[in-house]
Amino acid sequence: MDRTEAMDRTKAIDWMEAMDTMDNAKKLFFSKETAEKIAAGYGTPFYIYDAEGIRGAVRGLRKAFSWADFREYFAVKACPNPYILKLLKEEGTGVDCSSYTELLLAKACGFSGDGIMFSSNVTPAEDFEAARSLSAIINLDDFTHIDFLEKHGGIPEEICLRYNPGGDFSISGAIMGNPGEAKYGMTAEQILEAVRILGEKGVRSFGLHAFLASNMLGDDYWPALSRVLLELALRIRSETGVNVSFINLSGGIGIPYKPEDKPVDIEKVGASVKKVFEEAAARGLAMPSVKAELGRYITGPYGVLVARAIHRKDIYRHYIGLDACAANLMRPAMYGSYHHITVLGKENEKPAEVYDVTGGLCENNDKFAVERPLPEIEIGDLLAIHDAGAHGFAMGYNYNGKLRSSEFLLDGDGTCRMIRRAEKPSDYFATFDFEGSDIDIDGSF
Repeated sequence: MDRTEAMDRTKAIDWMEAMDTMDNAKKLFFSKETAEKIAAGYGTPFYIYDAEGIRGAVRGLRKAFSWADFREYFAVKACPNPYILKLLKEEGTGVDCSSYTELLLAKACGFSGDGIMFSSNVTPAEDFEAARSLSAIINLDDFTHIDFLEKHGGIPEEICLRYNPGGDFSISGAIMGNPGEAKYGMTAEQILEAVRILGEKGVRSFGLHAFLASNMLGDDYWPALSRVLLELALRIRSETGVNVSFINLSGGIGIPYKPEDKPVDIEKVGASVKKVFEEAAARGLAMPSVKAELGRYITGPYGVLVARAIHRKDIYRHYIGLDACAANLMRPAMYGSYHHITVLGKENEKPAEVYDVTGGLCENNDKFAVERPLPEIEIGDLLAIHDAGAHGFAMGYNYNGKLRSSEFLLDGDGTCRMIRRAEKPSDYFATFDFEGSDIDIDGSF
């Protein structure tokens, strides 16, 4: 063993010892038997979601904001499955849509009117027209969209305005986001002018929205964001006489992807936001209602990607190849994001090796984990990739001709049902079926 190999081995042992205490910190909501049963009937990979976990997240959020006239608008982009949207509708949430197709999905699930928040940017005419046909609340991203919306759908009586304060967004001196570099929202001066113009065009109710940071694990993000928006609401009242009807805190509340991460105390967040609102009310602001557009917080921890180990490769590192890839879960490849991995049936085993866990795309960043200490993985083992319930399946794609997986929903009574079938080759080739096409691919050999 040369010096480099010895150093690598020492590092691996150190990592395994460090991981030993946290390997069991993340628990699954389903058993190995359930996963094997699904795999036997439908193959791998697949997504599985926890219905009761999702319901619990909504109920906890609503309880934390019971002091306010509050409503959650689930961010459809996070998990655009109609079965999950219908579940959320049963819990009283609305939906936050950002495109024509998401509006179609919302309509199919029975959402309309003030049950839809339409938060888009660089918005095509047909998207505004579709949103207005559903009487959705328009969350206007740009000052120039006033005239554009008037031509394409018309000006509603209620509208939300998206604010970008510019510069850096800091909490207790620490920079949490860089809104000055973001393409979203309007300046304060633009919003003041928009209130005046829209008021003349018939708007009677205004909301304010901002999204200044993402996946925040501290309990102080929404209170700080509330203060930013309420200060602007006070300025609007002072300079235009208009009382803002609602504050839209958007999303940004994070989830603990790593075993050592602490979850956000949503009760504490709600209490802190209440205090900020009470301070604004003491300065003469009529108490606005509160809206949110959480996605990750609602479904992220309650979705898991299950895949099977199909190859092992030993060169300069030890590689485990799965039948899933970045086309199924993009976040690790795109952002370098951490997703915890459990080897099903080996939850209580100590890490035995350091692996790169990979997919089969022709891209070297197609890795779910890099130098991750895990129990010994054998060909055929099922691996569960945690916290994939938001921006997981939703960000899937077809590079290398990879097909998207099936999805399943585990209900509180233990029943598990398919809520999306896996793609077939015929789905991949379907867009070549058009008038005048001379391409004929039957999808089989």
